Amino acid sequence: MLKLAKRYHIDVYQAITWNYSIAILLTWFFFKPSIPSLQGAPIYNYLALGILFPSLFVIMASSVRVAGIVRTDVAQRLSLFIPIVSAFLIFGEAVNTVKLIGIALAFIAILCSIPWQKSNSRVSSKEAGKGSWIYLLVVFLGFGVIDVLLKQLTKVNNVPFSTAIFIIFILAFALSLIGLLYQVFTKKMRFSWPHIFIGWVLGLFNFGNILFYLKAHKALANNPSSVFSSMNIGVIVVGALIGILIFKEKLSTLNKIGLAVAVLAIVIIYFPQTLSFLHI
Repeated sequence: MLKLAKRYHIDVYQAITWNYSIAILLTWFFFKPSIPSLQGAPIYNYLALGILFPSLFVIMASSVRVAGIVRTDVAQRLSLFIPIVSAFLIFGEAVNTVKLIGIALAFIAILCSIPWQKSNSRVSSKEAGKGSWIYLLVVFLGFGVIDVLLKQLTKVNNVPFSTAIFIIFILAFALSLIGLLYQVFTKKMRFSWPHIFIGWVLGLFNFGNILFYLKAHKALANNPSSVFSSMNIGVIVVGALIGILIFKEKLSTLNKIGLAVAVLAIVIIYFPQTLSFLHI
């Protein structure tokens, strides 16, 4: 959907703002979250996610403009390093050889899937060096921290995770709406009604993504690295298939190798017995 934004002159910021409004409604409709006493709830976690969700979209757009598409893509995908390390150091996941092999393959798949041959003609290598590393660092840290914070939500027992994401969506919408109104009133942006519907469609997928991501962490509470890895390489595989089937994109040989490695990584991570013949 975000890929179609440029083609149809969609204002991404407006779509992102309204996406949180439908996410709020969907959470309320399906889960009827109660707002209990928030005593003992991870308030700072909620605030951090409420700020990071909309802010990172804006920062990513700036990063693409300043540092280029490829560099931004690399920073976002390699942010998997942060939650993977946290799975073992913070969440106490047990380490074994098979799991490490699967994770190593996941990183190889990520590197192979990046469209290295593409470049942003508007960004010269000289321009990209002027402060671009700051944007790339924020993208890298931001996406990594979001994964860790979402995992922490599933470990809080006194507040249901559906209530937690309801609060986070409200915070994200409030922050985005304030930014939208500011830009409209200062005439830096022209309000467009169709963007509400576009944002709602985007919000439907955003809601589903976060909901099932948290459910996966609940179901695999002792294996957070499996969830972190599979979601990232799953995005690569499905994204590539959509690119081929819908947008008629062509993959390089390296990209095709990356897809094959991604599938192998998922198999190894979830079915470690596949390596049993190696006596690992």
